[in-house]
Amino acid sequence: MPAIDPSDQPLDRLLRLDGRVAVVTGGARGIGKAIANRLAEAGAATLIADLDAEPAREAAAEIGERTGARTLGTGLDVADPAGPEAVAAQAVEELGGLDIWVNNAGIFPAEALDPMTATAADFERILAVNLTGSYMGLQAAGERMAGSGGGVVLNISSTAAYRGAGPYSASKWALRGMTKGAAAALGPRGVRVVGIAPTLIETPGIDALRDTAGEETQRLLKSFEETLPLGRVGVPDDVARVALFLISDAAAFVTGVTVPVDGGELAP
Repeated sequence: MPAIDPSDQPLDRLLRLDGRVAVVTGGARGIGKAIANRLAEAGAATLIADLDAEPAREAAAEIGERTGARTLGTGLDVADPAGPEAVAAQAVEELGGLDIWVNNAGIFPAEALDPMTATAADFERILAVNLTGSYMGLQAAGERMAGSGGGVVLNISSTAAYRGAGPYSASKWALRGMTKGAAAALGPRGVRVVGIAPTLIETPGIDALRDTAGEETQRLLKSFEETLPLGRVGVPDDVARVALFLISDAAAFVTGVTVPVDGGELAP
């Protein structure tokens, strides 16, 4: 595979995604929506896929109006093995190709935290969404990208992929490993596979967890926020800006790594 040297390109051009097509799963809100917004701002035609089709269409309309990029919304249940394949085919058919796939869809239920209380059904449900769903997305997108000149798959992992013990942590450890293995397999075919490991990010999902979790979980969340070295939890765009870099040609020689976006959580 010939070397790609973008050294003579200005930085603003390296960060542009004009002419590329992106899919963002779980893109109707939170981190996914922020990533979709930055990709569209950089010029990518973007398909926002979410379990709830109507919020996905609403997010696409909002982002399209703000950025001027072509944006579509669609329904996707990543726990359905056929779902990612259908969305990949839709991107090609309706937007003209597939160059970027963001595996962002995931769940973080209260039972995901404690390895001693989660049931087998809890564990299987979390893996089905957080891991198997991402694998099927990687497979559907990677095969198309490898056959059409290359692309980038971005997996949204978690700092729980570096430490932790519950089912959620297990799913994210596995996703980090999948990122490394897929990068080695797909790199010779022109496909980069990278990851981001966010810390606690202020999203609707975290708000819902605070509302429904017991007193002990709420206390742990509050204590965690206070211990981050940067003194605050993240916001979705903290993740989205790093996502844009990793997807763009500015990171053309980066693959197989998962980059913490963690406010210093993993530093101590």
